[in-house]
Amino acid sequence: MEEIRTRAHKVMIDNRAGGTISGIQDVVSFDENQIVLDTDMGLLTIKGKKLHVSRLTLEKGETDIDGSIDSLTYSSNEGYRKSGESLLSRLFK
Repeated sequence: MEEIRTRAHKVMIDNRAGGTISGIQDVVSFDENQIVLDTDMGLLTIKGKKLHVSRLTLEKGETDIDGSIDSLTYSSNEGYRKSGESLLSRLFK
C-alpha cells in the first residue's frame, strides 16, 4: 500500500511578484507561463508571465516561485496520482 505524506499546505504570495508554497508532493510541469504542482490539496496551477521556480525542496515539500502571477487554480489530482509518473521520470525517458 502506498504511503501518502501529508504536510501543512500553505501558499504565500508577495505582491503578485513571487511567493512560497509548502505541502508539495511533486512538480508536474513548468514553463514561463504556467507551473503545475501536485500538492496535498490537489493540483495547483499557477499562471502568469516570466514564471520561474527559484527553489525546490521536495524532501520538505517546499518551493519558491518568481515572476508575475495572474492566477492560482486548484483541481483534482486523482488522475495524476494514478499515472504514478514523476517529473523526473518523465524527463529521463
